Amino acid sequence: MKRAIFPGSFDPITKGHQALVQRGLELFDEIIIAIGSNANKKYMYTLEERIKFIEQTFEGEPGVKVESYEGLTTDYCERKEAKFMLRGLRTSPDFEFERAIAQINKEMKPNLETVFLITSAELSAISSSIVRDIIKNNGDASPFLPSELKLI
Repeated sequence: MKRAIFPGSFDPITKGHQALVQRGLELFDEIIIAIGSNANKKYMYTLEERIKFIEQTFEGEPGVKVESYEGLTTDYCERKEAKFMLRGLRTSPDFEFERAIAQINKEMKPNLETVFLITSAELSAISSSIVRDIIKNNGDASPFLPSELKLI
């Protein structure tokens, strides 16, 4: 089985994340959307809410699972016996940042491959931080969120 881990905070999950997972399912039998814990981040939604949002988004899709984890993402991949990490690229700075992480990850776990998918042009401007700002200011974020998602 080809299993990939798609790590992130998903605060909240966006149409960009959703599209990346859907495209990833053409490459992998299973994608685990892994919500990492970052003590330096202040989240808008609780871990339980974010898990629920992802489950709503991918309800009925047997190839998608959602879990949370703590510690190094590379260690989590190893525990889950995943040989691939899925990452999305929206911009050139994303590439530079993600490339550096992928190279360090490869050094730490030589059997772990990072697979980059370039975000489609119509979704490339969407980021969770922008969506959070829209929501915080009582704007309509629905064009940027999965239609299946019912925010609390």
